[in-house]
Amino acid sequence: MTDKKSDSASKGPSHVAYQVRDREGAKGIWTRIGSVWPHGDGKGFNIQIECVPLDGRITLRIATEKKD
Repeated sequence: MTDKKSDSASKGPSHVAYQVRDREGAKGIWTRIGSVWPHGDGKGFNIQIECVPLDGRITLRIATEKKD
């Protein structure tokens, strides 16, 4: 029998957390700051943040195979 909790924990993150700082007249600066994993029951997420931004916003994007 398979344990759902260990299966989801062994997979990579479903989303990536970025700090986004907007700049006037230019594209925003995106900095990867963490990862997100869904709960086994599908009703929530665990977010692991490596730093807490003092300005800007936190944006979650679906994780892809592409390197950041």
